[in-house]
Amino acid sequence: MTTTNASLFERAQAVIPGGVNSPVRAFGSVGGIPYFVARAEGPFVYDVEGRRYIDYVQSYGPSILGHAHPAIIGAIQDAAVRGTSYGAPTENEVLIAEEMTSRVAGMDKVRLVSSGTEATMSAIRLARGATGRDKIIKFAGNYHGHSDSLLVAGGSGIAQQGLVGSEGVTAGAVADTVVAPYNVVPEIDESVAVVCVEPIAANMGLVGPAPGFLEGLRDACDAAGALLMFDEVITGFRLCRGGAAEWFGVQPDIWCFGKVIGGGLPMGAFGASHQIMGNLAPLGGVYQAGTLSGNPLATAAGLTAMQHLTVEAYDELAAIAARLADGMQAAFDTAGVAAVVPRIGPLVGLFFGDTAPTDFDSAKAICDNGVYAKFFHGMLDRGITLAPGAYEAIFPSLAHTDAEIDETLVAVAEVAAGL
Repeated sequence: MTTTNASLFERAQAVIPGGVNSPVRAFGSVGGIPYFVARAEGPFVYDVEGRRYIDYVQSYGPSILGHAHPAIIGAIQDAAVRGTSYGAPTENEVLIAEEMTSRVAGMDKVRLVSSGTEATMSAIRLARGATGRDKIIKFAGNYHGHSDSLLVAGGSGIAQQGLVGSEGVTAGAVADTVVAPYNVVPEIDESVAVVCVEPIAANMGLVGPAPGFLEGLRDACDAAGALLMFDEVITGFRLCRGGAAEWFGVQPDIWCFGKVIGGGLPMGAFGASHQIMGNLAPLGGVYQAGTLSGNPLATAAGLTAMQHLTVEAYDELAAIAARLADGMQAAFDTAGVAAVVPRIGPLVGLFFGDTAPTDFDSAKAICDNGVYAKFFHGMLDRGITLAPGAYEAIFPSLAHTDAEIDETLVAVAEVAAGL
């Protein structure tokens, strides 16, 4: 029997909730049947029916070098034959921690975990332990993983599902979470332990920080004695060698990372100064642990990826993103389609409206207008994969050549003409 996307989806729905293992992969907001990937290489994914797609999902960010990069595959293979998990320290844990801290000024130590969610929830516990305070402030439309206290007013899959939070989260779990509008510096008092922010909001499309916003947060936190946390699960080591702190010239107190640092395998991390990290067990009283933290396969893949991310590589990635974003904008303008294609370094967004949003309310109004679903399927029909939801960013990789960008822009022009 021939395996098809439809037959696999039917089987998946019988044994997996919604047929997917992460809601952002569902086609609920765009309609239709998900494609099931059989393999991937460079800028391409191939589904189980044998169709090739130019892929701008790139695993939602980790595959910055492109899929199945030979050096990363080689590092994983080399690590795997020596064992997949030890429950003991390894040299690569030290090497990747040294690589990360050497790139980020002010971040002296990092703790490796297995996901971005683990990183953010652990960082918040650390902030509370370091300050002795309870409250946290987050921003509407910023997604910091699926821990209870951070799900309220989240972007990404939360918004894509039309939710404002999650059932199963108690009132007590979010009682100490204050939600503020993005790009507005909130009132911060002595009860606040930490202010959590995506320095570039990449989970409600792509919304950059307004001039003075991050600087204002830094000043307000300093005045109140609160800590500032940058959630760089998306921006970390994607924007540039030092991430958002280097890009914007604003230094937080705590950093959270994921995606790129795992080289395509599950890994996250959080880091801070010697003083703050000294509160973390076994040095201090803030407990955090993980059986697979610093997994030898993930550290091998992540270290290899980061070693390839030189200054020149970031320049090349930004040029690829610029060519894509500028070409898309030109195609929409020519077709008379109201669309904005924002770009910040190597990150690209897409909004089907007259102006770029500045916060979650304005992003939601555009993302929910129904145009993205039509564009998504038009591109999919032409062999181009984007995220199946308007709240996600577009992730070009170093593997996308001029040929793939040209093919993409032809498709954009065709679909735009039909919109």
